[in-house]
Amino acid sequence: TPSGATMRLFNADGSRAEVSGNGVRALGALLGMRAPDGPLQLTIQTEGGLKQLSRLERDGNRQLFRAGMGMPTGLLRVRVAAAGEDVDAVVLNMGNPQLIILGELPDDARFNRLGAALEHHELFPEGTNVEFVHVESPGRLRIRIWERGCGPTSSSGTGSCASLVAAAAFGGAARDAEVIAPGGSQRVEWTTEGVYLTGWAEVLGEGTWLRTLPR
Repeated sequence: TPSGATMRLFNADGSRAEVSGNGVRALGALLGMRAPDGPLQLTIQTEGGLKQLSRLERDGNRQLFRAGMGMPTGLLRVRVAAAGEDVDAVVLNMGNPQLIILGELPDDARFNRLGAALEHHELFPEGTNVEFVHVESPGRLRIRIWERGCGPTSSSGTGSCASLVAAAAFGGAARDAEVIAPGGSQRVEWTTEGVYLTGWAEVLGEGTWLRTLPR
């Protein structure tokens, strides 16, 4: 519809995922290409709930969206045994399951070892996304992401949101901060109304799917 769309998300391994913060914004950018310039409000229906997008800027094929990602739930601290370590972590749901480890970012070997072990830990029957989060300052976080069904990935919108929530609750971060992933930065705000994710999305190309989809 002109005011939004419904999305279904599949991970790289073919499994289903409830929601993607970056994916919601990318879909918003595709819809926004066909809309006039200026303010734009979109509603995206995901398996993780309705997400409201507001377009803040447009620069050709690039569009800046602020997405309402909902309220985090199930926020608590846990101690988890994984890959030969006892790890202090934070778990929560951001429309999808998230586990966050606060502290210095790990080297590649520890990142790969812990990420793989935690993704399929027995505490998470459906698997979980994993973020390692370093609070550089109250307004600036740096993260590494092990995404459920994908492994190491350069960016995650819901992971950035979960990282900010965990860091603000237990790591001394502000509730409004820049979250820097290997693929770039996004702004995350945790307000009384929920968590908001702001970042750019760019349409690089369009095509036509010719194959008949099975019903």
